[in-house]
Amino acid sequence: MNESSSSAPASQASDELEAMLARALGRAAPEPATADTASASALPPAAPVPPEAQRCGYIAIVGKPNVGKSTLLNALVGHKISITSRKAQTTRHRITGIRTEGPTQFVFVDTPGFQTRHGNALNRALNKTVLGAVTDVDLILFVVEAGRFDLADAKVLALLPPGVPVILVANKLDRVHRRVEIAPWLRSMQERHPFAEFFPMSAKQPRDVQRLLALCERYLPPQPWFYDPDDLTDRSERFLAGELVREKLFRLTGDELPYTSTVVVDRFEHEGSLRRIAATIVVERDSHKGMVIGEGGERLKRIGTEARQELERLWGGKVFLELWVKVRSGWSDDEARVRAYGYE
Repeated sequence: MNESSSSAPASQASDELEAMLARALGRAAPEPATADTASASALPPAAPVPPEAQRCGYIAIVGKPNVGKSTLLNALVGHKISITSRKAQTTRHRITGIRTEGPTQFVFVDTPGFQTRHGNALNRALNKTVLGAVTDVDLILFVVEAGRFDLADAKVLALLPPGVPVILVANKLDRVHRRVEIAPWLRSMQERHPFAEFFPMSAKQPRDVQRLLALCERYLPPQPWFYDPDDLTDRSERFLAGELVREKLFRLTGDELPYTSTVVVDRFEHEGSLRRIAATIVVERDSHKGMVIGEGGERLKRIGTEARQELERLWGGKVFLELWVKVRSGWSDDEARVRAYGYE
């Protein structure tokens, strides 16, 4: 079945679901977005927006590991700026993503999943990042898996500061087989916290993402933009290079490699349109080093090739990437080394 023939029923089902959920929560059903309004909202403004007409604010994306926070950030920004993988703790830094549409600039802050296990120096640093991200924002997106809520979710929810509006983002709605059960689940969530809004969605659906942007816009104050309208992130190219190498490392080693492995960029140089990058993959044991290198060095070569290709697509220029693997036993529980590797 082609795309055009399948899109109408899917949209209709989404509208019916949202109407049912709205009725269950005692709210008016949202107006469905038409193709015209969805496409118009993605267009750049016809003329520069004067500062007095601008809106801008910080929006923190929080939740336990592996609920889809980084995928959601990339969808909201419209570009890949945060790495993703199936391994827990993929996001380890505060990542800022920027999207400017019409008069509004959204500044999204992706955070590491709050860690309730492994109380080592690395996890303490990650949790400090989460707490720091939610203290001075205009809005919080609390991301959970639709239809699920466990102790790890509850611990993150307990960290949210009073006075900041929180939208419950029930992500991965596409994985819910019996959607009629979502309404009573949302009622139970309503009793846990005074959420400002409830938003069931799939971060893989552009229509859902556009609606979430429209919802977030209502909570951002009128004020001049913080960044240039073309900016996508406040992170440097050097940082993005290390993150993409780490993404390929985790994706190509699967569950074999412990989460404590990391990547350190040793050198980042520009030569015209060419970027020369040297990076070290840091592991904690000799056996982990063998996993990364692989038989005959094939796995390390593949990690480097896939990272280089994605960086070239990202920057539109040639990249020369060198990778080494080093063993640093116990680094994840060494406060000084954790800081040296960029985890504050």
